[in-house]
Amino acid sequence: MDNIELYIDRISKLANRNKELNREMNEIVSRYNFIQKQNDKYLNLLSNFSFEDEEKKVTPKQKIRRFTRASLLYASVEGFHKLSGHPKAELLMDKLDELQLRMGDIAKKYDIVKIKTVGDVFIYGGGMLEENRTNPIDVILAAQEMQQAAIEINGGEDGTAFWELSIGIHTGPVLAEPTGKKSAPFRLAGDSVNFTSRLGKACKAGSINISAMTYELVKEFFDCSSSGQMPVKYKGIMESFYVDGLLPELIQEGTKRKITKDFHVKYSLIQFLDIQEEVLDMMEQNLPDSLYYHNIKHTIDVVTEVELIGWAEGLSEEEILLLKLAGLFHDSGHVISYDDHEFHGTVLARKMLKKYHYHPDILDRVCSLIMATQFPPEPKNLLEKVICDSDLDYLGRADFIPVSNMLYEELKVRNMIGSYTEWNIKQLTFIRKHQYFTDTAQNLREVNKNKQIERLEKLLSVEANEEE
Repeated sequence: MDNIELYIDRISKLANRNKELNREMNEIVSRYNFIQKQNDKYLNLLSNFSFEDEEKKVTPKQKIRRFTRASLLYASVEGFHKLSGHPKAELLMDKLDELQLRMGDIAKKYDIVKIKTVGDVFIYGGGMLEENRTNPIDVILAAQEMQQAAIEINGGEDGTAFWELSIGIHTGPVLAEPTGKKSAPFRLAGDSVNFTSRLGKACKAGSINISAMTYELVKEFFDCSSSGQMPVKYKGIMESFYVDGLLPELIQEGTKRKITKDFHVKYSLIQFLDIQEEVLDMMEQNLPDSLYYHNIKHTIDVVTEVELIGWAEGLSEEEILLLKLAGLFHDSGHVISYDDHEFHGTVLARKMLKKYHYHPDILDRVCSLIMATQFPPEPKNLLEKVICDSDLDYLGRADFIPVSNMLYEELKVRNMIGSYTEWNIKQLTFIRKHQYFTDTAQNLREVNKNKQIERLEKLLSVEANEEE
């Protein structure tokens, strides 16, 4: 081979090598751009957390907590087996990042805390940031939104998603050790964690698999079908269920997922138990010791009575809810002042119920019912009649005398009444004029109220004879 041929061969090899180097460089640039894009997303995600909080050590005061009824959500991302060789693999990875971010936003919306992330498996806990009875419902609603987000973000024309979620949910007792980290505040232990993960692993992609325990707590809200049985250590065989959606009667007509007022009422009636605990605890800690009548027992009596009379009068679930909330708060204002306690009760009700996301119209109706308990009672509608009759229910009960004596002691310590005889005269005058407003209260209490009139008359007669 002469010099010219050698020269041409050398140029050809250099040209081929240059092409190879250009291809490798383009690949490196492409990988760098992809990594840079991912890094920007992760930095944006991390900006939601404080490194200061992450680095805090758990103090000795942060003892292990036991949640008697927490709902755990196990979510596993499925679809990696379809990724290899896919022409849009890079775009699909972006979609996966978007889905994970949306899942975090949904969890925050429902006050669900992230417990742990292992690769593309996520564990969340409901009813742990603040213990409540509605967490099984909240967690399923969140799971439904997560499944819907998967379809919206990377779904095809057939309504399915490339990245699908297998979700398992179980409600039960959990031991939680505080970590001091904002991103994952608890480290969990207990059978509930293992069982939840098994429910998730056994769940078909795109579905929500719940335990029998969770099912019993949510079956009045969601349409469920059996997903089979599962062996559980030390507990034998346990049923599990797929969540097919909300019950048809709880979905607004013409929509697929928009919930009705009936849903909100049913939900609020469960939530009421949490509100009641909070209010009674507040009253127990702050009511004056000298409230012998307007105490927690009276509040519980009124809440019980409005429900009894309300159902008997044919009221709806929503109206019963309004009455129970009003009954719960009607004397709560005593923690602020004895005078005008009804008004102070409305202030407390508005402040506390806003935290539970009650609509302003509901707050107005509850406060109107609270103010209707002012003395003397002058109810203007059936609901006001029910709460007024419930507030003065003791007038027609067998324990009228001892309850009346407690009210006397309460007034006496505030210099609002004179002698015991004076009190009985006032009671007799009032009870003779008093008339229950609802048919139910009249049928339940009117006869016995007349007996109390006779008892008071005899008592005053004896006192008069003793004075002579």
